[in-house]
Amino acid sequence: MARILILSTASDSLGDTGKPTGVWYEELAAPYYAFLDAGHEVTLVTLGGKAVPIDPNSDVTGDDAPAPVTRFRADETAQAVIKSPAKLEDADLTAYDALYIPGGHGAMYDLAESDLVAKAIGSAWDSGKVVASVCHGPAAFAKVVDANGESIVKGRKVTAFTDSEERAVGLADEVPFLLETKLRELGAIFENVDDWQPHAVTDGKLVTGQNPASSEAAAKQVLALLG
Repeated sequence: MARILILSTASDSLGDTGKPTGVWYEELAAPYYAFLDAGHEVTLVTLGGKAVPIDPNSDVTGDDAPAPVTRFRADETAQAVIKSPAKLEDADLTAYDALYIPGGHGAMYDLAESDLVAKAIGSAWDSGKVVASVCHGPAAFAKVVDANGESIVKGRKVTAFTDSEERAVGLADEVPFLLETKLRELGAIFENVDDWQPHAVTDGKLVTGQNPASSEAAAKQVLALLG
């Protein structure tokens, strides 16, 4: 059994726009159950232990809802966890085997801007842990450097929510930065497929997924690395 830490955004608004955001439900729920169903221990944390807001655009019901989202919504334990997650400040990243960061536009704000988040991810990376993220989650890598002071994405194959996808959802002018552009500026070898198609990339112990549809594929690659 491996220990997996999920670090979620706790930001519930798109900057100063007043528009609601949060974590993208599928990006949290699909890996959460992939890890649990594989027999691993999962802990959820946020900055300050704040509740996890769900992006309302991802809170889909009925036949259109991804199965893990429907399952998560009905899971009393899971619901209790997102209402009262543990604090990132109290977590020893080196005590876990993998760190996973779901997306949602919220990550562009609290996770991308936090020096504490950058230090925590850097600690996990330098201690040889699997570091994984999907969609907007890699925004959390913006300030992360390794022990040599280099960005952890420099020279590595990664993917994330593309600039094209950001324009398609009409938020390219509202987010603090375009994530694909940012990752390229940090020296990443950015790979993507057509908008909204599943795509996950593994480079060493770094796993990234392009969009919500890539959540399950990324989780499977994490599980493969954990053996």
